[in-house]
Amino acid sequence: MKLNVSIGLLLLRVVLGLTFAIHGFLKFSGGIDQVSGWFQSIHLPGFTAYLVAVIELVGGVAVILGLGTRFISALFFIIMAVALIKVKLALSFAGSGEAAGYELELVLLFLSAGLSFSGSPLLAVERLFLDSASDER
Repeated sequence: MKLNVSIGLLLLRVVLGLTFAIHGFLKFSGGIDQVSGWFQSIHLPGFTAYLVAVIELVGGVAVILGLGTRFISALFFIIMAVALIKVKLALSFAGSGEAAGYELELVLLFLSAGLSFSGSPLLAVERLFLDSASDER
């Protein structure tokens, strides 16, 4: 892979991971029980708030480090697809003065899709394991 492509994917990986990690942290620090109640208000089981928060926080850190980037990005894709369908699509792209639109969720959805297909091997911790495993063969 060309270096400029690898650097671009690294930047996307770090920003995606950071964004999800912060959102996961905010779910816990803002009161996960409140988030669970909100999930129930949109007809999702309350436990899914905990699941989403853990995936976002732990998965975000893992993606930043380059651990399981493709798999976790696919989980992020599912989270964003559900958020778009259940909550955001009723709003306009850019939103209104009262509510944000769905542009952020759409960008995160496609960033997640892209990284789930391509991965991001530059400075990825998982390369330490993959490279050492291929050396043993």
